[in-house]
Amino acid sequence: MGLRVLAAMSGGVDSAVAAARIAEAGHDVTGVHLALSANPQSFRTGARGCCTIEDSRDARRAADVIGIPFYIWDMAERFQRDVVDDFVAEYAAGRTPNPCLRCNEKIKFSAVLDRALALGFDAVATGHHARLAGGVLSRSADEGKDQSYVLGVLTREQLGHAIFPLGDSTKAEVREEAARRGLTVADKPDSHDICFIADGDTRGFLADRLGAAEGPIVDQGGEVVGSHQGAHGFTVGQRKGLRIDRPAADGRPRYVLSIEPVSNTVTVGPRAALEVTSITCGRPVWNGPPEPRGELSVQLRAHGEVYGCSYEESADGLRVTLDRPAMGVAAGQAAVLYAGETVIGSATITASA
Repeated sequence: MGLRVLAAMSGGVDSAVAAARIAEAGHDVTGVHLALSANPQSFRTGARGCCTIEDSRDARRAADVIGIPFYIWDMAERFQRDVVDDFVAEYAAGRTPNPCLRCNEKIKFSAVLDRALALGFDAVATGHHARLAGGVLSRSADEGKDQSYVLGVLTREQLGHAIFPLGDSTKAEVREEAARRGLTVADKPDSHDICFIADGDTRGFLADRLGAAEGPIVDQGGEVVGSHQGAHGFTVGQRKGLRIDRPAADGRPRYVLSIEPVSNTVTVGPRAALEVTSITCGRPVWNGPPEPRGELSVQLRAHGEVYGCSYEESADGLRVTLDRPAMGVAAGQAAVLYAGETVIGSATITASA
């Protein structure tokens, strides 16, 4: 007997094919598009779009082709509070958030899943590129499109009510299938960057909300080497746009090493000073199999490098020790732990050394 499945349809090719596959498998599927902005025109459109009016129309057309009911759910208020406001608050605190990860955690697999279950649905399906079998999350067959990292924050219960139909397919295969099915989004470009920053200017977006506040840029010895208009405009590991008055003694580029929001100070230094081998994390979520198998590794940002590691739990959270140095690890990002290809848990980076 088939399941009642709510298919989250963004308006892109992945979610359209995911919905089509679930329907073809004999499940009772309803498509839903999430309206995440009170002013959709302010979100990105075209090749760089996500959650725009254009996307809602594309999602509706795909649902019509598939032959499933389709609705639009207004999640703008929840999205503003849990994703946009959180994004601004994290930067104000000197951390570097991942809004797509927060959207998966708070919107798609919290607010939407809760409503879906209350309405009698058994599961929520999305077009994420990740494998899910028996409630266990693993990397996608398409290594370049793998999205298990941004799903690593989900709980076992949330994964138990999720379906990711694309995990065994490459992006090229998904596009070919969309064309065969007559879905007009087959050639639609992928969305990129942050959907709620229309012009892609993150620094300007934050300045509008947090205001300009001049502060010093200092070197590791505390000497002032420049100034800025707000520490929230920087991220750890950043090299460009520093506007430093004096070059380094060795003539090499400087990088952002740390951000102190209370004193509004940005510290810069050589690239080597960005290397870390020990990471402290809070709020761990253990969502993998009880007895994971495979070599331990950790991923520290979406589509970032993977590092062999070991870890130990403590009363404060988690300490991860890397087998080799990582560069530019930023507080606020997620550390997602793997055993082989399988996600075993995640935690939020609080400090590194």
